[in-house]
Amino acid sequence: MQDSDASCHVAIIGAGPYGLAAAAHLRARKVETRIFGEPMEFWKRNMPRGMFLRSSPNASNLDDPDGLLGLDRYRALHGVPHTRPLPLEDFVRYGLWFQQRAAPDVDRRRVTFLAERAGGFHVRLEDGEEFPARRVVVATGIGPFARRPGQFAGLPASLVSHSVDHGDLRQFAGQRLVVVGAGQSALESAALLHEAGAEVEVVARAPRIAWLVDAPQRVSVVGAARQFFSPIVRPPFDIMGPRIVSWLIAWPRVFRRSPRALQDFLTARAVRPAAAGWLVPRLASVRITTGCTIAAATPTGSQLRLRLGDGTERLVDHMLLATGYRVDASGYSFLAPTLRQALRTHDGYPELGVGFESSVPGLHFLGTAAADTFGPLCRFVVGTRYAGRALAGYITGLGGNGHARAALPRADGLLAARNGSPGA
Repeated sequence: MQDSDASCHVAIIGAGPYGLAAAAHLRARKVETRIFGEPMEFWKRNMPRGMFLRSSPNASNLDDPDGLLGLDRYRALHGVPHTRPLPLEDFVRYGLWFQQRAAPDVDRRRVTFLAERAGGFHVRLEDGEEFPARRVVVATGIGPFARRPGQFAGLPASLVSHSVDHGDLRQFAGQRLVVVGAGQSALESAALLHEAGAEVEVVARAPRIAWLVDAPQRVSVVGAARQFFSPIVRPPFDIMGPRIVSWLIAWPRVFRRSPRALQDFLTARAVRPAAAGWLVPRLASVRITTGCTIAAATPTGSQLRLRLGDGTERLVDHMLLATGYRVDASGYSFLAPTLRQALRTHDGYPELGVGFESSVPGLHFLGTAAADTFGPLCRFVVGTRYAGRALAGYITGLGGNGHARAALPRADGLLAARNGSPGA
């Protein structure tokens, strides 16, 4: 098929938090941008109904250049209660509200093929349309990277699934399940399953569950001083481990320039399996077995027989893997083979430079795929603030490493009108 006339300077693949924030910042700088994908799709279809965000509301804002499209503004305009933790449904509605104002013309078609071409890239959509783009931003999220331990690979989906496979856990009502994992996804899935009427047990390799609970302030001179200085000593985002770790990973540019040993240490501390303290009472009646692994899983009729590392057995209707995600750039099915080969990676993550640009000039990666280079902040919604600004500044030649770059041509009035601009 011949290229269509709908070329663009920047094509964004993915319309989740990072893709939408990138579009908002690029369009504010009048860079011609097209964005593809179903808005907030992963959050709508792959996160369980009834879930709450572990991140605090102040760390759940999608970033826009003027600061007019934050979560608090959405809540104020729509009369949404300022609850904590933040319900998934409220966050999804907020994300769609942001999209309508920052990128109302999102193209919901999927990108199925991406290859290099002279002066940029060749993009193909699911209906066969093809067009050239000077730059491409991959912001597809973690969906393709669900980690499924190889020992369970041959088991049928009716008996074993990953937490990413379910948008509603009520389908397991009345069944007996084992949930594997020790993090937020595992513990919250277990709570939701229990509340839906399932019999649940959590099995975790970790020796204990790490609960994220705010320590109460003592009423004393020391406690009063802590409260007074809290805005100063508290890191900007209360989502990732000890305060000193949170401070160090709050600056992605500094993280990128840090020694690899320090990066690995900070990442291990920031993303270790842990669950929010508000889950504790909801799991009071749920059995949690720690310090144990699943040694074997054998189908027995319509059920699954599990042998644990301690020698005990369980007969369950289903095993839910809440075993996290592992980025592997080869998992981007739309990348042409030659593009995959040209992409330098480290432990599966694309190696990125200033402006989130990969080893393939003009190809950028945002979100979790950027976490190996820019740190754990990129795994969370709060990272959209740095990512959107750094990407747009680099592409327009106003940011980056200080060296002059040729700015992309600005969109003309017609294209700017077609793209829209962030508004109140």
